[in-house]
Amino acid sequence: MRRPTIVDVAREAGVSKSTVSNVLQGSAAVRPQTRETVEKAMDALGYVYNRAAANLRGADVGLIGLVINDLRNPFFTEFAASAQMTFARRGYATVIANTDEDARVQAQVIASMIEHGVSGFLISPAYVEETEGLEAVRRAGIPAMQVLRRIDPRTAAFPFASLDYGAGGRLATEHLLGLGLRRIAFVGGLENRPVTDERMAGYRAAMAEAGLAPVAFHGRPSRAFGRDMALGLRAERPDIEGAVCFSDLVALGMLAGLAQAGVRVGAEFRLVGFDDIEECALTWPQLSSVRCDVARFGREAAEAMLAWLEDDVRPPERRLAPVELIVRTSSVGVPA
Repeated sequence: MRRPTIVDVAREAGVSKSTVSNVLQGSAAVRPQTRETVEKAMDALGYVYNRAAANLRGADVGLIGLVINDLRNPFFTEFAASAQMTFARRGYATVIANTDEDARVQAQVIASMIEHGVSGFLISPAYVEETEGLEAVRRAGIPAMQVLRRIDPRTAAFPFASLDYGAGGRLATEHLLGLGLRRIAFVGGLENRPVTDERMAGYRAAMAEAGLAPVAFHGRPSRAFGRDMALGLRAERPDIEGAVCFSDLVALGMLAGLAQAGVRVGAEFRLVGFDDIEECALTWPQLSSVRCDVARFGREAAEAMLAWLEDDVRPPERRLAPVELIVRTSSVGVPA
């Protein structure tokens, strides 16, 4: 159940939203009987006055903290840019920090943002054991959302929004199976990380349903890892016919490695990336990829935070945005 808002109180009391605002602000212009009616409506609904949100609505500008685990990755950069522009169009300033997957940096930048009076946080956290940085946000009582990844799936301290990675892994794998492939590998992603498990879940399920054994090669999601894996697979596992990659960066690295090995991608080896960053359509061969539409996701995450700040509407505890598969030449080859 969502938290009741000032609009709900006004409807329950049969008065205008502005009248409820006047009651909350202690205005002497409100008649005692009306004040009593509004207060009874608040009690009946369990409405709690969010003074921080009210102060923010009365200010000229609000400051949003945007904490990102890896801004070097175009996927996260696009998310940050989209969210920042959404906030800017509503008159909010944004302070953006790259933590570079470092727990100490994450704790430091969050503490600094709290000191500078941010009104809310969007955090794509570093995967670390200690959560001191996020605990500081909880203690400060500042609205915060974990986006794209979460440190601990068991905690309900912060709403979580991401993309349906499991569905994406299934779409990519079923696509390669539909092309007749049977020896398909999953390449990239650090082992036992939640986001790796999520992206592999659909791959594992599709392979199991086809009666096939999964084959995974884990590692840092980078171009360098992808290139080295492509060269290694051709030398040591030439039986592998195709790959679903953890990310486009891994897939783009594999494209380079396969080209270096003289392999025709789309014919002798089929390849699918994940995220569909802009470069997928610009490289050659063009890279098939799971499109996450992270720009739209960034806008929606920012809008959810704005609704929380301005209208006291807490986002859903968990939301997964849909994904789709974009088929290009790296998996189906060049049209005849």
